[in-house]
Amino acid sequence: MKSERTRPRALAALVFATLLPCSACFAATTETPSCRALAARADPVATIETTLDGVPALLRVPKTITQPPIVLWHGFGPPASEQALMATLPLDDVPAVKVYLGLPLFGKRAEAGGVGALKRRQANDFASQIFAPVVVGAAEELPAALKALRAMGCLARDEKINLFGFSGGGAAVLLALAEHEVPVDRAVVLNASTGLSASIAAFEKATGKPYAWNDAARELARRTDAVGRAGEIAAGHPPVALLIVQGTADATLTPQLATDLHAALKPKYAARDAQRLQLILADDMSHNVTDAGSLGELRKWAGDWFNR
Repeated sequence: MKSERTRPRALAALVFATLLPCSACFAATTETPSCRALAARADPVATIETTLDGVPALLRVPKTITQPPIVLWHGFGPPASEQALMATLPLDDVPAVKVYLGLPLFGKRAEAGGVGALKRRQANDFASQIFAPVVVGAAEELPAALKALRAMGCLARDEKINLFGFSGGGAAVLLALAEHEVPVDRAVVLNASTGLSASIAAFEKATGKPYAWNDAARELARRTDAVGRAGEIAAGHPPVALLIVQGTADATLTPQLATDLHAALKPKYAARDAQRLQLILADDMSHNVTDAGSLGELRKWAGDWFNR
C-alpha cells in the first residue's frame, strides 16, 4: 500500500452479483423492528431486510452500538447489491448499525429484463437514463431514508451519519457530501467515479464509442463533478473526514481520478484538519476488489477510519 502517490471499462458492464445468504437474518415484515429490538436479539449481529421510505435496505445491527450509523452503497458491478456488499464489507469491528441501501434500478427496483433493460437504457443515453436516476437518485433519496431510520430509533434527531460508497455508489457519496442535505461525519469511497464526466470517459473506453453530449448532460456533469465541487465537499467545521481508497490495478476508473480529487481537496482542509483527509493507493487492487488480500486490507482501512 502506498499513500498519496500519483499514479475509464467501466460502468458499461452492468452485472448483478449473486445474492449471498446472510446469517441471523429476519425477513422484512409490515412492521420493521426497532434497532433497539434488533440489538437485543443480536448474537453477535442481527440482520433484517426492510425498506426505508421505499428504498430497499439491509440493516446489520450489533449487540453494542456506540457509533453513528454507516450508510453503504454498492456499485454497478460486483458487489452490485446490498447483500453482496454486506458480505464484502460487514464491518463487524465497528459498533454501529450498518445500513446497506439498494441503488435505484438495481435489485428489487430493477426493471423487467434485468441487465438487458439497463443496457438498453445505457445505449439510449448514459447520462439521463443511467447516471441521473441511479447515482443522483440515490443521493436525493438519502434524506427520506434517514428519516425512516430515525423513526426506527436507529438514528438520533441531530446525529450525523457515516457514508461508504463503491464505484457508482462512491459517486453518490461524493454528491451527497457536496450538497449537504444530510449531516455526515466520516466517509469512505472505494474506486469511486468522481462524477458523470469520469463515468462517461470509462463508458467510452469500454464501448469504443463516443458519447453524444447535450446541454442537460453537461449540466449534470457540472453538478456531479467532485473535483469542481471540492470546496463544497470540504465545507464544514470540521470538514467531513474523508478516506479515498483507490486500486492501482483498477482498469475501470483510473487511479488518476482519485489523485486529482485528493489534490483538489487537500488545500481546502486547514492544517488542523489535515488528518481528516487521506488517500490510499492500494497496490494491485482491481476495481471489484476480487482478491482476498486486497479485501482484508480494505476491511481494515474502512473499519479503522470509522472507529477513529
